[in-house]
Amino acid sequence: MTTINRPVVERESVVVKFVGDSGDGMQFTGGLFSESAAVAGNDLATFPDFPSEIRAPQNTIPGVSGFQVHMGSAKIYTTGDLCDVIVAMNPASLRSNLKWAKVGSTLLVDTDAFDEKSIEKAGYSSNPLEDNSLAKYNLIKAPITTLTRECLKDLGVDQKIATRSKNMFALGMLYFIFNRPLKPSFKFFDTKFKKDPTIAKINKVVLEAGYNYADTIEAIESVIQVSPAKMTPGLYRNITGNVATAWGLLAAAEKAKRPLFLGSYPITPATEILMELAKHKSLGAKVFQAEDEIAGICSAIGASYAGSMACTTTSGPGLSLKSEAIGLAVMTELPLVIVDVQRGGPSTGLPTKSEQSDLMQALFGRNGECPVIVIAASSSDNCFHYAYMAAKLAMEHMTPCILLTDGYLGFGSALFRDPKMANMPPINPPIAKANDPDYRPYKRDPKTLVRQWAIPGTEGLRHRIGGLEKENITGAVSTDPLNHQTMVNLRAEKVARVANFIPDQEVDGPQKGDLLVVSWGGTFGGVHSAVKQTQMEGKKISHAHFHYINPLPKNTEQILKSFKKILVCELNAGQFVNYLRMTYPMPSFYQFNKVQGLPFMIHELTEKFNELLESK
Repeated sequence: MTTINRPVVERESVVVKFVGDSGDGMQFTGGLFSESAAVAGNDLATFPDFPSEIRAPQNTIPGVSGFQVHMGSAKIYTTGDLCDVIVAMNPASLRSNLKWAKVGSTLLVDTDAFDEKSIEKAGYSSNPLEDNSLAKYNLIKAPITTLTRECLKDLGVDQKIATRSKNMFALGMLYFIFNRPLKPSFKFFDTKFKKDPTIAKINKVVLEAGYNYADTIEAIESVIQVSPAKMTPGLYRNITGNVATAWGLLAAAEKAKRPLFLGSYPITPATEILMELAKHKSLGAKVFQAEDEIAGICSAIGASYAGSMACTTTSGPGLSLKSEAIGLAVMTELPLVIVDVQRGGPSTGLPTKSEQSDLMQALFGRNGECPVIVIAASSSDNCFHYAYMAAKLAMEHMTPCILLTDGYLGFGSALFRDPKMANMPPINPPIAKANDPDYRPYKRDPKTLVRQWAIPGTEGLRHRIGGLEKENITGAVSTDPLNHQTMVNLRAEKVARVANFIPDQEVDGPQKGDLLVVSWGGTFGGVHSAVKQTQMEGKKISHAHFHYINPLPKNTEQILKSFKKILVCELNAGQFVNYLRMTYPMPSFYQFNKVQGLPFMIHELTEKFNELLESK
């Protein structure tokens, strides 16, 4: 590696985005860059952004794939608003992402891709690299494709493979710009391509060539240094939300001493949870890829009846199909974790775009009186914690629990500190004992109203179960009107009493005042950052972010009544704010909604905060 001979500019945080055709390897490139940031000790958050088509039309804006990395020397809460560096591999990717570039930001482009045909397909009337339209940016023009082919000539690599390696040349240039070592990526190539060392060598040669080329060009006047973040000592890894969810479920099964069963059907953006759990048969995980969504959840209910910690994973369209079976799990009072990685809807909607679109469906999307526990994760790394808690609540309270994440969290990644299993909360399923003379199928704990979990095959615990209404205590099929009223009330009260076993809601900032900003789920990072920025300006503003949604924490009403105005920010048309209005009728609710398949930008949030603070 060449010794850096440029001035070093220290930055607290930087946002970098890799964009190109869906076949240009931007997800792979962005993933490697984020790994290099993690190795360097930076905190980070990532945001993959790619088309729903398997291979969209080449050199068109609908076919642009991107991967954004926000890294810093302090705690990172968002994937960043505007970018400091954009690597654009073709005209379409430059045109569709230029709106996310800061004035003065660095644009690294492959000049070989800017031919007349590609420029026209992207919607440009002239070549943006030559018409002075990019004058307010630091433009680095490099013939990346040509240089990639040249550096591979001695290896006898054909033109097609050489061209596909251009993303590594661009990454090498970025490693120089950010003063990153090449060795960690070399080690990664050796591991990933162990069975084909030639591919590993190609990637190494191109990565190093890009690094060395960057060292020779005058357009790169300085290098950027992002120092390591100060973090609690421990073992850290860069983890996606879907992988964190899978690990949380595995940890809960181990803690509960129950075998893990996942019955699921592949669906974007939840499929990776199924894929990750399938790798862990050695930990006792049983994974069943069903023929459809209904079969997936029904197999999980069967596994729950048989004594497993049962889960099913899906996204919005699949949750719709699972609704009747969720009712079966409620009626039978069996534990079940349903993970919904939300995406834009309705119908097929926006498969690869994130949206908080399923809250009302999670709360009310079933026939009859059918309450379930609903909780939500708020970051890619804490998907682990809330998957664990979803399993704990489902098993200890003998009812389904829906965990809401979203594509933004599931596909995105963050630094995750490995927990110690000894420090995880205990999970104590109410398993019935053999030959218990007092056992009755629907006899309940007077504190929690939870019935016992009778594992089939346990002597003396035979009982009837199913979707028909059951008689209280005995479990016999019943159509008695008064009994039905009793059972409906008991199932609802059982879920309501979960509020006694979850934390009180916290408020960040003054405990009463002019404005309370409320958020839930994956909007935490953006809203938290915007509130902090507004607080630093000396304004009275507080923030309450909800993870527990049904039931809500016991102190929720007290908090809401302590503020003159309550602004609920969510990536939908107003689902949580309407739920709060239903639950706590008061005139102080305002809402700020965004339904674009994109996260909140900090500047748009602060503008809304100031608007409300300044209005009478």
